[in-house]
Amino acid sequence: MLPFKVDNQEVKYTEGSSLLKALQELGYEIPHLCYYEGLDHYTSCMLCVVKDAKTGQLIPSCSLKVQPGMEIITIDDEIVEARKMGLDLLLSDHVGDCEAPCTKACPAHMNIPEMIRFLQAGKIDEALAIVKKDIALPSVLGRICSAPCEKICRRKDIDEPVAICLLKRYSGDLGTSNDISWIDPDPALEGKHIAVIGAGPAGLAAAYHSRLRGLQCTVFDREAIAGGQMRAIDEEILPKEVLDAEIESIRNIGVEFKLGEEVTKDSFLQIASDFDAVIIATGAMDTQIENWGLETYKQGIIVSRTTYETNIPGVFAIGAALKPMKMAVKSLAHGKEASFCIIQYLKGEEVTGEPGIFNSRFGRILPEEVKEFLKESTDQHRIEPIYGRAKGMSLEEVVAESSRCLHCDCRKIETCKLRVYADTYQADQKRFGSEDRQQVKKLYEHGKALYEPAKCVKCGICVRLTAQHSEEYGMTFIGRGFDIQIGIPFDDELREGLENIAEEVIKACPTGALSLSNISKNDPQD
Repeated sequence: MLPFKVDNQEVKYTEGSSLLKALQELGYEIPHLCYYEGLDHYTSCMLCVVKDAKTGQLIPSCSLKVQPGMEIITIDDEIVEARKMGLDLLLSDHVGDCEAPCTKACPAHMNIPEMIRFLQAGKIDEALAIVKKDIALPSVLGRICSAPCEKICRRKDIDEPVAICLLKRYSGDLGTSNDISWIDPDPALEGKHIAVIGAGPAGLAAAYHSRLRGLQCTVFDREAIAGGQMRAIDEEILPKEVLDAEIESIRNIGVEFKLGEEVTKDSFLQIASDFDAVIIATGAMDTQIENWGLETYKQGIIVSRTTYETNIPGVFAIGAALKPMKMAVKSLAHGKEASFCIIQYLKGEEVTGEPGIFNSRFGRILPEEVKEFLKESTDQHRIEPIYGRAKGMSLEEVVAESSRCLHCDCRKIETCKLRVYADTYQADQKRFGSEDRQQVKKLYEHGKALYEPAKCVKCGICVRLTAQHSEEYGMTFIGRGFDIQIGIPFDDELREGLENIAEEVIKACPTGALSLSNISKNDPQD
């Protein structure tokens, strides 16, 4: 084992090993896109730069071997700026959305494309599980939501937006999933008990998300039945049995309801004393609340715009208690966001709200790109339920309407290293951008693989990996210099280049350039 210094600390590692690999195994976080274990290094992304402490020179750690007497600095202002510049350059030529516009437009930030892919494959329970990560009342919202997601759907640039709300409604009505495996209750919250005052959409959502994350939760409301103003919606639009069933599903995960008792100033003070935290979701402001010691203005309670905290420590307020709110989905989103804030508060952390992450966006679809997006879609117009909206869609209609989705999100949104590093280093996608961008292309001939060259960072991993596994054609660099691209030799089809190791190459790709399509118009893939 060879001793050398890293950030002024004496360490030991095998002489002749890759410095990047050594630093990783020693516990140092070094970003990289072009390095892949088991392949020869190909220095292209320049994100793994470190500094030679003796010379001050920046060097790519993937191309350097551990040597006697070396002294390495892994992080300082110059290194951070160099990595950020590398990311800014890569992103300037990156054309693709991390999150689809519909997801960004949804106040609850639901993963709409993933729901749609499951529905297209006829997997209703799996679709519902996706919805319920972010939407506490899917059947209700499928009937009353004003659909801001549809207003920004890219399919509208071609003909009509996808009927997202009707699809969500179908998953809520017909799905039977109780899958909450994505929730990992925090042991630090054991024994913590919060109160929610108000059983309307905001309060129900706050209770739902707080309970799933490990908090005990009791909902108070002056009405004898939960539901708030949703109870006043016309039965033809929102049948009471639909609302009752979804409230019951919230009760079934362990939320306690105390209904039919007015919360007065004295009882509010008692609740604030008895519980670890309180969320006020009472709906429109009334004179009663003005006496609770909260800072208010003419429309509602004054809170932090990002954390929903009131002037009373441990008391949060959401929904129409802040100002009149027409969109039920926005009230539900408040409840979801407040659950993050209240958990941070109870754990003694800085209260910042639901975490965000870097999101690449490329704007409108160009006319010449329509045919590329239709490779994963159909050219039929929006489907309206044959028996009317009140009855909703049949399964056949759901599958057909789902097939209209353009799938403009990234299929590797959770694992894309480019996105993670862009967020870590606060990359600026517009820093080196230009008015003209490269066109979106989708190579979709393989049963599992989807290749989008405009997302490729030319790391060469797919080229080296297909060569190592002796694919007959494999993938290769095409062209030279700035215009270099990665593709299949002789303009052959994607299936020829990834005949044997498609899934391994897809997994190795550090971005969403190569991904599992998750769908096939003829043969849905798991």
